[in-house]
Amino acid sequence: MVFASMQVEALLLPLLWQLVIIILAARLTGLLFKKFGQPEVVGEITAGLLLGPSFFGWIAPDAFQMIFRPALEGFPQGTLHWVFVGISQVGLLLLLFLVGIEFEFSHLLSMGRSTFLISLAGITLPFGLGVAVSYLFFDSIFATTEVVSNFWSFSLFLGTAMSITALPILGRIMLEWKVTHTRLAVVTITSAAFDDAAGWILLAGVGAFVTTGFHVSNTVLMVFSTLLFAVFMIFVLRPISIRLLNYFVKDGDISVSGLAVTLSLLFLSAIMTNLIGIFGIFGAFIFGAILCDQVEFRRAVQSKLKDFVTAFFLPIFFAYTGLRTNIGTLDSIHVWGIALVIISASIFGKVAGCGFAAYFSGFSTRESACIGVLMNTRALMELIVINLGKDLGIIPDNIFCMLVMMALITTFMTTPILKLIVRGTEFETILKS
Repeated sequence: MVFASMQVEALLLPLLWQLVIIILAARLTGLLFKKFGQPEVVGEITAGLLLGPSFFGWIAPDAFQMIFRPALEGFPQGTLHWVFVGISQVGLLLLLFLVGIEFEFSHLLSMGRSTFLISLAGITLPFGLGVAVSYLFFDSIFATTEVVSNFWSFSLFLGTAMSITALPILGRIMLEWKVTHTRLAVVTITSAAFDDAAGWILLAGVGAFVTTGFHVSNTVLMVFSTLLFAVFMIFVLRPISIRLLNYFVKDGDISVSGLAVTLSLLFLSAIMTNLIGIFGIFGAFIFGAILCDQVEFRRAVQSKLKDFVTAFFLPIFFAYTGLRTNIGTLDSIHVWGIALVIISASIFGKVAGCGFAAYFSGFSTRESACIGVLMNTRALMELIVINLGKDLGIIPDNIFCMLVMMALITTFMTTPILKLIVRGTEFETILKS
């Protein structure tokens, strides 16, 4: 018994060191970036990358190995890594639940001609460019990697990854700027909501296609099972959950029992999608989404979970992404050239596609440019998508690194570019902040 306890402590000690470093690095970097006008999440993503092999592992390889990849006597190689992965995945389930419960489906119902055109262009042009880039570079990308990927799974995934817009981050940016009431903000948020919904559907389809080994009949069965799951969630679990969970909400607060029931239903939803063959995070997101109109419950759950998820689980997920990102995989001019093409195509697809659609919908040149730049923001949602692609074995390490760079660059560029072009638009007030 004493020996077993000592083994637990031997595993716990390096894990605790990792958590302390990750949480403090994310908070400090987030606050630093906020001082320079960037959303805190950009700093937190950057902290995760700096802690990985691309920076910390490069400048201090021995310290990096000792902290993040220690050899533990009495444990199989990689035990600590999988403990860390498990924590990050639980955090991702909670995060996607919160994203789902904050999702405003009223945006989708109120789509007008302009928002429809903007969102359609924001999906089709980046997606088409992703497929085109795949066609140009597929052979050279996979010629020197051990990852074996089907062209169609890779191209569909890359197109989907390039189509994502970070709706939660856009909402946070606009709240910080206090411009949520403006017409530009409403149109952009609505268009981003449609793009995100379409992106998740595309991603689920790609995941089903890959998981079934590219068998049409198995893919159709998985899609059918997913649709049955969605019907069950909307017409069976939703009314039960509303009646049950609202019972635990009193005066804007949810009891410990209510929180326990919420978490149990959340994890059961994730289990169901996992058993279907698609990722558990889809179940967590859908469970949150079916309850998004329960305002009092939503606020009560957010008050209990949101700060802890943001302070604890989110930095772990960013660090997990950073530990999987190695800029050393971009080891030739040719590979760097591919990275430049992918990042440029991602930016052009969103900015030009959404910008031109907005212009032909009646917005001014500067307003259209603002919409295009905002729709180009990818951040957290992009990181979730590309981690799924890596878990599915669709993308090799160098493409993973390129897409992480794309997520960071497209988010980082939003604020400084907007401050250059907002004059004469409803967003001009942000220049005074």
